[in-house]
Amino acid sequence: MPADDLEALLNPPEYLAEVEDGSPEDQISNQIKNTIAAATDDRYQQALTSSNTVTEMDGQVVRIPGFVVPLEFSDEMVITEFFIVPFFGACLHVPPPPPNQIIHVKYEPGFKLDELYVPFWFSGVLKTSFIENDTAASAYSLAVKHIDQYSEDG
Repeated sequence: MPADDLEALLNPPEYLAEVEDGSPEDQISNQIKNTIAAATDDRYQQALTSSNTVTEMDGQVVRIPGFVVPLEFSDEMVITEFFIVPFFGACLHVPPPPPNQIIHVKYEPGFKLDELYVPFWFSGVLKTSFIENDTAASAYSLAVKHIDQYSEDG
């Protein structure tokens, strides 16, 4: 993601610390409404929905870790289209990350995913391209060449 979006996310506004746990403002539906309402004038809220990309990454060969959010799969549960997201549960249990933190993949050979909470390394050519569906929107796509189970060693 662009440095200014990262900076905004790393330095949330003080009013967020004032939201009391369990209060109406703490509810996800209210957070989404507030995010949409504030997105035009609050830099932090803008970063939460940003589709700004790092244009220098377009066409670069990358290796990136992430979790899979399946979009298309066969009867045999072979996944052929998915999002790569930065944390487990993104798009499934919580609002999706900003589009510039999501990567769309179409992977025709497909692969089987036994458990959603298992991270992977994805290698391939990254493109800046906006893709949106009912699950989320992504600002990048990846032409995957290799998928390896994630390990701390790389």
